[in-house]
Amino acid sequence: MANITASEINKLRQITGAGMMDCKKALVEADGDYDKAIEYLRKKGQKLASTKADRNANEGIVLCKTNPDNSAAVIIMLNCETDFVARNQEFIDFANEIVDYAIANKTQTLEQILDAEIKGRKLMDRITDYIGKIGEKIVLAHYYYLTAPYCAAYNHNGNRIGTIVTFNKKDTVYIEEITKNIAMQITAMNPVAVDKSDVSPQVVEREIEIGKEQARQEGKPEAMLEKIAIGKLEKFYKESTLLNQEYIKESKMTVRQYIAQADKDLVVNEFRRLQLGA
Repeated sequence: MANITASEINKLRQITGAGMMDCKKALVEADGDYDKAIEYLRKKGQKLASTKADRNANEGIVLCKTNPDNSAAVIIMLNCETDFVARNQEFIDFANEIVDYAIANKTQTLEQILDAEIKGRKLMDRITDYIGKIGEKIVLAHYYYLTAPYCAAYNHNGNRIGTIVTFNKKDTVYIEEITKNIAMQITAMNPVAVDKSDVSPQVVEREIEIGKEQARQEGKPEAMLEKIAIGKLEKFYKESTLLNQEYIKESKMTVRQYIAQADKDLVVNEFRRLQLGA
């Protein structure tokens, strides 16, 4: 058996980021061979990943960014088990690496980013390595990449909520301010869709049925239930669709009116909003 020195253990720790005792055990098992020791630690990470597959990972970070000319935006949710890990700078840096790679390489889907080589290893394998290092479940739970003439991103304080939103044009006066305000609106008010027509038929049907049942419980006549439910649906549209919501910075106007006031031809195309624990 090789005589493993403290400097060798520390060298392996610097390479892998694993704990000192894990590095010592890996070097002993590998008879001092660094490549074999690294492979041992990776296998240990894979084992940890499989044993923690059923664990809840509700903490983490939501992070979003745009590219330099605002023609693309990325938002991710990288989950872990504890707030302690979520606040660790290494975890935050890891999330930034993913987003920066995605922006630079125009990575379209979750499957593509997990298969991407970032710093010489596939992201999926690096996540497995990280699980082995910290002993917690780590999962890239959500990933969205959007393109448009203009994109905006907003990270809420603490990186627990974030939004990306796209627009049909960029040649609007104060476009940066306007689009940031819309991203903040989405983050704060959590609309389900851009406008009434974007709400899925399933959601509309659900809201009508909820409205009917509420009216029924209030003792309203059966013949009136449909009309009452439609009225409640209009309230739902006002509260839950972006363009029909009250604008958070000026409650006397809707978001639609705020945008039209700036540029009547400016259109919100789509958005993605992520929130930890939601």
